[in-house]
Amino acid sequence: MGSYKKLWWTLILTLGITFGVLGWAGVEIYRQAPPIPGQVVTASGQVLMTKDSILDGQTAWQSTGGMQVGSIWGHGAYQAPDWTADWLHRELLAWLDLAAQEEDGVAYDALPAGRKADLRDQLKQEYRANTYDTARDTMVVSERRAKAMEQTASYYKKLYGSDPELKSSRENFAMKEDTLPSAERRELLTQFFFWTAWAASTERPNMAATYTNNWPHEPLIDNVPTAENVVWSIVSVIVLLAGIGLLVWGWSFLHKEEPEPQVPAKDPLAGFSLTASQKALGKYLFIVVALFTVQIMLGGVTAHYTLEGQSFYGIPLSDWFPYSLLRTWHIQAALFWIATGFLAFGLFFVPILNGGKDPKFQKLGVDVLFYALLILVVGSFAGNYLAIAHILPPELNFWFGHQGYEYIDLGRFWQWVKLAGLLIWLGLMLRGVVPALRQKGGDKNLLALLSFSVIAVGLFYGSGLFYGERTHISVMEYWRWWVVHLWVEGFFEVFATTALAFLFSSMGLVSYRGATAAALASASLFMLGGVPGTLHHLYFSGTTTPIMAIGATFSALEVVPLIVLGYEAWENYRLKERAPWMKAVHWPVICFVSVAFWNMLGAGVFGFMINPPISLYFIQGLNTTPVHAHAALFGVYGFLALGFALLVLRYIRPNFSVSHSRMKFGFWMLNGGLALMIFTSLLPIGLFQFHASVSEGLWYARSEEFLQQDFLQTLRWVRTFGDVVFIAGALAWVWEVVRGLFGLGGSQPAAVPAKAHA
Repeated sequence: MGSYKKLWWTLILTLGITFGVLGWAGVEIYRQAPPIPGQVVTASGQVLMTKDSILDGQTAWQSTGGMQVGSIWGHGAYQAPDWTADWLHRELLAWLDLAAQEEDGVAYDALPAGRKADLRDQLKQEYRANTYDTARDTMVVSERRAKAMEQTASYYKKLYGSDPELKSSRENFAMKEDTLPSAERRELLTQFFFWTAWAASTERPNMAATYTNNWPHEPLIDNVPTAENVVWSIVSVIVLLAGIGLLVWGWSFLHKEEPEPQVPAKDPLAGFSLTASQKALGKYLFIVVALFTVQIMLGGVTAHYTLEGQSFYGIPLSDWFPYSLLRTWHIQAALFWIATGFLAFGLFFVPILNGGKDPKFQKLGVDVLFYALLILVVGSFAGNYLAIAHILPPELNFWFGHQGYEYIDLGRFWQWVKLAGLLIWLGLMLRGVVPALRQKGGDKNLLALLSFSVIAVGLFYGSGLFYGERTHISVMEYWRWWVVHLWVEGFFEVFATTALAFLFSSMGLVSYRGATAAALASASLFMLGGVPGTLHHLYFSGTTTPIMAIGATFSALEVVPLIVLGYEAWENYRLKERAPWMKAVHWPVICFVSVAFWNMLGAGVFGFMINPPISLYFIQGLNTTPVHAHAALFGVYGFLALGFALLVLRYIRPNFSVSHSRMKFGFWMLNGGLALMIFTSLLPIGLFQFHASVSEGLWYARSEEFLQQDFLQTLRWVRTFGDVVFIAGALAWVWEVVRGLFGLGGSQPAAVPAKAHA
């Protein structure tokens, strides 16, 4: 540890405490998850459903694409309704109509205001009351509620089938005809939807809040934010302000400016002879840009489905490639190409760490990993298609088709293949890192931190294997966010930070000591907020108040280091002026500057916008979420992966010269297109939905009645401009990488003309 002892102990203690908190929260989630009754019966004893049939309904929902068609408890896609909120509202209205007919002989809407208030009071009492008997493992519902459930279920059975009465609704929801062809499985699906709505409307024993902390907002039964929701929201804002203040004070008093090192006359990395494994990385870069191209094209079509739910400019595309499938591929392609960019960057450094030569059989390992990646992409995409087309037998869906859970949509078998690929990468990385660590002499602290981040990236994806097909959805969400939040936003962030620190120090641009100290401090900051901050995704997923308190408090700290990233952007920007040879890596450095900007805006500002419990209570599942997702996933990790790819390209094709005018065009079109997409479409739609959610309820903010209004349709059309701008920029950069890989132009890295500077 040497002179970094305090920083190392800070990181170790941070990891120990935060993972202890996250582990305790996991135990709490397992213990307090909403019960799935052994049976649901009427007051007269008629069995309506069982635990097995509810879980069968969960698997039926998964086979349709799950979270890629609407959402459950706010998690999923945004064009179709949130099925929890929608079912609950429809069932409540059905109950009120039945009560009015039975007690007054008229429709509910025909009753005077006073009588309506009386029935709403009865409604609230019946729905919020917990009739689950733990000893008998049985839930009892009234005969009237059973009828309301039957009426509501009838709607969903028609919607998920091909009933012509609801064809326009399916188009508005971007659902294909016969989304779930089997009538028997549609019946089971409705039982799962009912159970999620029951958990959202039923109070926990001895508490005044439902199993989902009174989410969704539903005025008919007084589903409104809890007092704890408001309290911990205020606490999160205070923690954010305190964290920013402490960071500024700490930076001012503790930060020591390291003297800038003497920059080498030549690029140190260019002095190494390319090894066979490094030369083999060209095909990885091709996969990066190929999948990037596929992803953005799929994104354009998916966005258009929000206008024509079953067609693409009149072509009945959903007959073969429905919204749920293309959205799945769009997200999975993004994860694949971004991860490939990271993996290629890591593999490029292995020979450098190993003294300029490949470890034995390193090229073979690089080739095996590449073909494993191809098998993973093709196999998982084919499985998604076969599942959503219902060609794959239901019993094989979870393993080879579609898990139904956003970001982990690939079948479990393909998940194992992905983990195997990551373990191969981990082994290939350690074959260079471990010998370097064993060498005597020299400061190895930055290398040790890089080793830690590599191991974490390789292993922590495995947390997504800790749930099964019929696992309780609250428990599944806990493990899913270990992958989506902790693995991606936590350990990939640490790997990227450490790898860049190692890169710039190896190039002689920053001092090794300064890079090491900064990387260790950054890792502690990321982990302090990031590990327990995982829980901010679970406020309303069948969890208790302590989960909300921990998630709100710690996730506010995630934003703290992101707010001051302007300084990092400036530092990165200055690097390109440190030496004449830095002009050859001008565009990778510009990518890293862009990463800092979008990290501040997309992950910081837009992330905190949906972070406090009171905010997320109203906007979970609205278009405000993809604002954060697009800005953070592409703006941060996408630009990082592109920067890594361009950097590797520069060294494996040393004689290639990019077109700086085309790169500048692509850079500003990518950034401008992303900004247009967000500020002219996604964010305005999300804010209008936010108002609707507060004033009427989430069911209304996600309803076709609201979303099909002309002005919102216009805003979705406006997104086309941002999409086209973004695609144009992406294709410009893709073409430059293809030119470099296949030798289609350039002889020497050219100096960047003054007018071409970004």
